[in-house]
Amino acid sequence: MWVFYLISLPLTVGMVLFTLRYYAAPHVPRYVLLTVGYTWLSSLSIIILVPADIWTTISSNHDNGGISFFWSWSYWSTFLLTWAVVPLIQGFEDAGDFTVSERLKTSLHVNLIFYLIVGSIGLFGFILLIMMHKRWSGSLLGLAMACSNTFGLVTGAFLLGFGLSEIPKSIWRNADWTTRQKVLSHKIAKMAVRLDDAHQELSNAIVVAQDTSNQMSRRDPLRCYMDVIDDMLTQMFREDPSFKPQGGRLGESDIDYDTDEKSMATLRRHLRGATEEYYRYKSVYMTYVLEALQLEDKIKNYERRNSTGWKYISSFRPARTGKFGSLCDTLEFFWQCILRKQVQKGLAVILGVMSVTILLAEATLLPSVDLSLFSILIKSVGTQEVLVQVLAFVPLMYMCICTYYSLFKIGTLVFYSLTPRQTSSVSLLMICSMIARYAPPISYNFLNLIRLGSDKTTIFEQRMGNIDNAVPFFGDKFNRIYPLIMVIYTLLVASNFFDRVFDSLGSWKRYVFETETEDMDGFDPSGLIILQKDIGLSKEAM
Repeated sequence: MWVFYLISLPLTVGMVLFTLRYYAAPHVPRYVLLTVGYTWLSSLSIIILVPADIWTTISSNHDNGGISFFWSWSYWSTFLLTWAVVPLIQGFEDAGDFTVSERLKTSLHVNLIFYLIVGSIGLFGFILLIMMHKRWSGSLLGLAMACSNTFGLVTGAFLLGFGLSEIPKSIWRNADWTTRQKVLSHKIAKMAVRLDDAHQELSNAIVVAQDTSNQMSRRDPLRCYMDVIDDMLTQMFREDPSFKPQGGRLGESDIDYDTDEKSMATLRRHLRGATEEYYRYKSVYMTYVLEALQLEDKIKNYERRNSTGWKYISSFRPARTGKFGSLCDTLEFFWQCILRKQVQKGLAVILGVMSVTILLAEATLLPSVDLSLFSILIKSVGTQEVLVQVLAFVPLMYMCICTYYSLFKIGTLVFYSLTPRQTSSVSLLMICSMIARYAPPISYNFLNLIRLGSDKTTIFEQRMGNIDNAVPFFGDKFNRIYPLIMVIYTLLVASNFFDRVFDSLGSWKRYVFETETEDMDGFDPSGLIILQKDIGLSKEAM
């Protein structure tokens, strides 16, 4: 029972550490890294516990105390971190105040408003439940867990549906070099504009801070706060000497920052936010440019394969030498120019089949006939422990990836960003909170697809509570009806129905999230010009 868990848990820890190292910005505090890492580990532990729980239930193994303990640890750690610890730290990190106590007060104030709103909605729902079901005998704890799970199931269904469609489609599209070049030309052009705007905003913030500092006397009571802001600027210029403020200007509201401590905190927060935004856009811009240049290398190497002897020649590094240099160039050519494209298309087909299989399982939850491929496979190998857990883990992990893909895509456009080596503390905390919030509902949904039978209930389902019993007004068939809505939504996304609707809206289109489908309509001239300049600069550097 523990073989799979003992293998997957170290791999999960390694994945969490690698992800944090890859995405976290250099100045993220250690306590934020520890909080985010522990939250991710607790959330993913729920996912890797589900296969072990399924095997224990199928094998009728009554020695489930270990799973019960680890499930309680994972779930309640996730619950407390998501709803209490992480929001408090997030508000603390987002505050611009100069002392720990003031930052805590600001965080508590912001979170208190949020919890008052959520609490009011919860109280209204509880009163409504009592009025509609006077003989309801469920527990408040079960009600809270079931309502939280219901929220995750409903909203997660749309996130899952979008990912099930977009991940295979995007992998298939990106395998085509011409299509990817078109997409990158548009992305580079858009990101260049955003980077320029972010540079202007940061220049304005720097000018405001410097002007405020110059006007403030050394005897001013607020001078100690201004010195902290001056140190921020000094450190930024020391770490990035190439940054040159351009066209910074003062606005009408920028002359009142030196009136009190709160206004100075606002100035500090504004400067920090402008700095993070600039370096975030710079990182994304450089990532797109580098990918475009590497793609240009692949195309040129493929076109000149006969003259180069089927060897990969890179414009980013010196030629390989030594005994195995020529062999490595040949192997790289076959991988980059021939095999990689086919592997991407093959992966897209496999993931597409998995998406269809998941949709079929979701769509047939209501009928009594079991058409879930995962359920059939798990039941067919019910006596083989490792196979059962692998067959449960693979589709469950894919469902998680699809859900989190949609979550990150929406969040990047609205709330937060996940940028390599430039993700701020606030964004990391927001992301870990979202991951923790959706891990239990995804697992609960997957268990419904397995259909172990009414006489077999996993520890996960026992602890989570039955939504039908805890929240009766949802109806006895709620768990089986809501996936049908997700299936219909996924089919509409896959058929580009929403893109056609938004195209017909005309001016309303600017309120819609941008997709890669829009970026495949020809090359963007400004993006190509920017790319040609970068190619010239890279050649001069060589």
